[in-house]
Amino acid sequence: MDFTSARHLDDGVLEREFTLGEIPGILWTPESATATTPAPLVLLGHPPLGLRKMYPRLVARARHSAAEGFATATIELPGSGDRPRWPAVDEARADLRRVMQAGEPVSEEIVDALILPLVDKAVPEWQAALDALLSLPEIGGPVGYSGGVISIGVRLAVVEPRIVAAGLFAGSFVPRAIVEEARRVTIPLHVLLQWDDEGNDRQAALDLFDAFGSKEKSLHAHLGGHTGVPQYAGEAAAQFFTRHLK
Repeated sequence: MDFTSARHLDDGVLEREFTLGEIPGILWTPESATATTPAPLVLLGHPPLGLRKMYPRLVARARHSAAEGFATATIELPGSGDRPRWPAVDEARADLRRVMQAGEPVSEEIVDALILPLVDKAVPEWQAALDALLSLPEIGGPVGYSGGVISIGVRLAVVEPRIVAAGLFAGSFVPRAIVEEARRVTIPLHVLLQWDDEGNDRQAALDLFDAFGSKEKSLHAHLGGHTGVPQYAGEAAAQFFTRHLK
């Protein structure tokens, strides 16, 4: 991990951009994070729109987490932002746009082509980033995962034992294979669902929640579309991570 820039935000949060091989990322740490008092870590997931576009929302989440004493980090997803284009996924995105504009149902083949290659590539990259982040003296466990493509969160919850709790946003397509993987998830889960999400199959989201094998899982459903998440939903998620990471 090579740090490429560092700056203090006005609330004392240290923001550092880094690269991990070809992967760009950002780490935010609160003033309280030191080698003698390392901070718990929350990995900030996001949709494949690029870190530059997602930055305002990510830094807001990072500031809120820092106020709770958490360090946060995120990385650029494969094929997004300044990373090399990924023709196969770009083609799947084009197929998705075509059928949605035509008002046609989205087939399982399109969902699989869009999501499964992304999960297969992104999850090992998240694990490599986690290796590097936990080697820093000011970063300690436990680790949580928050938001982003829900299928990535499901896979991480299954294969990464260092992640002890996850907050997931049911706002993206989920392949059938990921639903089957969800049965193997056992960590505590806080799942957010926008009831009127125009791009999300509500029943599919409910089926995924039902499939999770966790003994502690909660579903927080709010009226409104994909971008209409109420502010207090973030406060509830913060309480969830405080309960499980401190």
